Amino acid sequence: MTQGDKENNKNISTTEYVLTNFQRSDRLAVLVRNRSRDETVQRITTSAKIADPSFQDWLRYKNEKESCDIYIGMNTLKPEARTRTKDDIQAIRHLYMDIDHDGPAALAKIQQSNLVPPRNYTINTSPDKFQVVWRVENISQEQAESLQRAMVRKFGGDPAATDSTRVLRLPGFLNRKYDAEFLVQAVKHADRVYHPQDFRLRTELIETDFRPHRQSPTLPSPGPRQMSQSEHDWAYAKRALARGDDPQEVIRRIADFRAGEKHDPSDYARRTVTKAQADLHRGTAAVGTNDSQRIEDQQLNQDQREVP
Repeated sequence: MTQGDKENNKNISTTEYVLTNFQRSDRLAVLVRNRSRDETVQRITTSAKIADPSFQDWLRYKNEKESCDIYIGMNTLKPEARTRTKDDIQAIRHLYMDIDHDGPAALAKIQQSNLVPPRNYTINTSPDKFQVVWRVENISQEQAESLQRAMVRKFGGDPAATDSTRVLRLPGFLNRKYDAEFLVQAVKHADRVYHPQDFRLRTELIETDFRPHRQSPTLPSPGPRQMSQSEHDWAYAKRALARGDDPQEVIRRIADFRAGEKHDPSDYARRTVTKAQADLHRGTAAVGTNDSQRIEDQQLNQDQREVP
């Protein structure tokens, strides 16, 4: 963290984190993932239940005894929601960034910038890796995702972690992803709840960092077609592979991001990366309409299934 963070650290407990960020009646998703068994359990319940000692004891048992990683959704779900898809989101409560490279430098850039307000939380997820969180209200899903992509472009971060259904690590539990255990901790910086006008980043509907360049001109249309999350995943895989990232690591990142949304996130991620590799080998630089439709068709049924 930056020197200012070190001087003003205020680590908060799991219960305080949950009850400060959400109303007690808010419905949220909690993900419990066992990487060694490739198993993911999703529970949807209220923030009051999540903060209850009995639920916390269950999470701690899963984390400490069964080596599971613990995640929480950062936006609330509709009363009838049984899954965690975009259609299930009731309200946007947070903006966030997942910083997995050059963490201290990225935090310094955020702290020094006048384009974003002071962050509410910094979550230290592993050495030099962070998740940064802002509390917000009166913001749409489209605004939230556009702002999060803009923050990734400006400050650096994981472009796969800009979806409104994203889950972040829940502070107070061990990160079991690596051989060396690491206690995930949240540092609180501010209490204020922000609004869209507090974020002065430039956002565009066509964001070149997240879309492959088209080689041929297209006819004017009433408005740009929004990319699906599967297209974002594929575009991310192509960029990562093109810059030399290890394919297995790209598969892991996409699978982590889509955990809880796909019936078999590892298989989905593997097929996405395989398709991206094939497209790179052909030298193709555009996302074809037919290709995009095939991705969506292949995943449509899986998207509707809740992880057991």
